[in-house]
This record gives sequence, structure tokens and C-alpha cells, in this order.
Amino acid sequence: MANFLNKVFGFEPGKNSVRTEIVAGITTFLTMAYILAVNPSIFSALDGMPGGAVFTATALAAIVGTLVMAIYAKKPFALAPGMGLNAFFVYTVCLTMGYSWQFALTAVFIEGLLFIVLTLTKVRSWLLNAIPGTLKKAIGAGIGLFIAFIGMQNSGIIANSDSTLVTLGDITHGTALVACIGLIITAGLVMLKVRGGILIGIIVTTLIGLVIKDPATGAAVTQLSHNDAGAVQLLSLPHSISPIFCKFDFSQVLSLDMLVVVFTFLFIDMFDTMGTIIGVHQGAGIINKGNDEIPGLEKMFLADSIATVAGSCFGTSTTTTYVESASGVGEGGRTGLTAFSTAICFALALFFSPIFLAIPSAATAPALIIVGVMMMPSIKAIHWEDYCKSIPAFLTIILMPLAYSISDGILIGVIAYVATHAIAGRFKEISIPMWVLAVLFVLRYIFI
Repeated sequence: MANFLNKVFGFEPGKNSVRTEIVAGITTFLTMAYILAVNPSIFSALDGMPGGAVFTATALAAIVGTLVMAIYAKKPFALAPGMGLNAFFVYTVCLTMGYSWQFALTAVFIEGLLFIVLTLTKVRSWLLNAIPGTLKKAIGAGIGLFIAFIGMQNSGIIANSDSTLVTLGDITHGTALVACIGLIITAGLVMLKVRGGILIGIIVTTLIGLVIKDPATGAAVTQLSHNDAGAVQLLSLPHSISPIFCKFDFSQVLSLDMLVVVFTFLFIDMFDTMGTIIGVHQGAGIINKGNDEIPGLEKMFLADSIATVAGSCFGTSTTTTYVESASGVGEGGRTGLTAFSTAICFALALFFSPIFLAIPSAATAPALIIVGVMMMPSIKAIHWEDYCKSIPAFLTIILMPLAYSISDGILIGVIAYVATHAIAGRFKEISIPMWVLAVLFVLRYIFI
């Protein structure tokens, strides 16, 4: 058995404990299982993507990606459709740019294939180094604000206003009230460092929604599903993914918009994965210096890209390595057995879809807001006193929620970075790839 575990998961009997690895895997699942509720909620804004199918696709993408990480890379990291990337898919590509979800799935599929090629050819490192650190930090913070704004909007905390575009909603009734109560509870759990605090917050908020009615409908905010006999349904066979499985649209594959969308997916995925892998390793004290000291880095990236391709086939947005993996690593998880345990938990969750699909937007909103908070610390490293750097960073951050577009924030940020440095005569700080990207992005706004 020891030889088997070592060969399959990189488990070393004298160094690792089976119990510790399994507990670590369960811990990781508890801290990231909220995606099973949040992803169907976000995709519900699109016609033709049933919540049950998206739930199954989300779980399958997590299972495949995490298993590849466990067996191929032999690392304790879990994967699932990424927060921010799912919002870009739904709210920017589909609802703002006006493209179909089939177009967006095609972009995810292409991005995954490109990620594989870039990883195998080492071009990934060149691209990563080409983007200034200031913009990398700003992108993470901007996505955090965007995710939080979506949560507030979907729950009614922020409402539409004809005079000011947005305003505070009626937070004393219905969905918004439940979301506010849930935010207080979830924030408290996170502050107290309760393991799985976000997931517990979602569950408690969902229960509160059973007793608070929405004044617009007169029904409870949380609506449970019932079987034919009228009893509350908790278990079911996994929903079919046939409505969204491999529904690709290659008719606009050569368009400039497809290029922009694919690049944005690729860009966010690369830096999100890199930051997660390095950050978790450093936080656990496994490494103390740079990327080169992380063994198996390319295998981890390859696992991430394979998961993205698989996820797009299942019918969901980009699958990426989750920073919540830090919770499992913090429990002592060090090998692929940790990730394997997490994958098993996702497989079991497939049979509890009625529970996850009953979770209302009021219960997922606090999770989105808290995840947004978790993405903000990167702005501390931005040199705000250097306006050549801070102006592009600020535009990147503020435009994502205000323009309701992650891609516009990135595109304007790149253009502004090149422009500010060129005006200041700091040409040496502008790399050739940044010049190329800036020109392409300017052309994008001129002609599209």
C-alpha cells in the first residue's frame, strides 16, 4: 500500500500521514464547496444554461481537475471553476458584449488549449514576465470589487437608479435583508477563522431565507425542491449536462473580440494560478524564494490547463487552482492524496444537488462579498506615489465594477500603463509585448 500511495500520489510513509492528508482534503473541500452554489447562481442569468446542468458541470470540472493535480502533479491543490472568471464569462462576454454562452465556452476551450501549449513551450514564463507587477496586483483587486458588486446587485443590496445609475436597495425586507444578515454571519465566521466559514455562512443564510418572505412575490426567499409526493428532496441522481455539453460555436473564432476574450481568460487564469501556487507554498513554509524552487510547477500548470479544457467540454467557465487549498495545506496536506480526498468529496456532492440548487442569491451574495475582500490585499504592494504606475492600476481596479467588465479594466489598464510611461519618457519600463498589447487594444476600441 505504501508503494502504491507513493507512486500514485507522491506519498512518503515516513514523512506523511494518511489521516492528515485525508483530513486536509476534506478541509479544502469545506472551504471551497461554496462554488457548487455560487456557480449555478451566476450562470442562472443566461438562458439555456439550466442550474442543474451547471451544478453537475461545476462538480465534474472540479473532480477532473483535482484528480489530475493529485495523480499527475502529485500536489495538494484543488481546482474548480474560478471566481471572477465565471463572472467575466456571464456578465462581460455574454451580457455586456452580447455574445452567446456557446461563444464564451468556445473561448474557454481555446484558452485551455493555448495554456497547454504555452506551458509545454515555456512561453508562459515570457508572458508572465511581460506584464508589469503593478497591473498584476491591480487586476486581482479589481476582480475582487467586481465580484463583490455582483453579489450586492444580485441580492438587491444595490439597486438600479434612473438618476444615479445605482443606489442602496431596500435592505429592510426580503432578499436584501437576508443577504445583509448573511453577510454579518459569514463575516463573523471568517473573522473567527472557522474552518469552512463561507460554506457555513451560505447554509445558515439559506435557512434564514426559509422564514423571511420576499415582498414582491409573497413567498419565502429560499425555495426548497419537493418530490412528487410533496416531501422535501435532499438527494437526487446527478443532473444531465447534455444541454451544455460541448456546445461550442466556432463561427467567430477568428474575430478580434474572440482574441480579446481568449486573452483575458488566459491572462487571468495564468496569474491566478501562479499567485495561488506560489502563495500557498510560501504560506506553508515549503519555499522561501522564487518560482524556480517549486518542484513540479509546470505539471501544476498543465493540470490547470487540462482542467480548463475538460470544464469547457462539460459546459462551465475556466477551471483554476483555488487559493482555498491553503486551508488543506495548513492542516498538513502535502501530497496528491489531499487533492484526491477533495475530489472524492466533490463526487459525493453530485448527489446532493437539490440542497445546493435551493440556495438563493441572498445566501451566495455574502460569499461573493467576502471573496472580494480576500482579493483586495494585493493593492498594498502598488506604489501609489508613482503616478505612472498608480494611475493605470487605479483605472484597472475602478473600471471593472463601474464598466461591469473585467476585460475593459485590463485593456484600459494596459493602454494607460504604456501611455503614462511614454508621456513621462520612461520608455525603458515598457516591454515590447506591452507595446504590442497596447496597440492591439487601442485598435479593438477603434474598430469594435
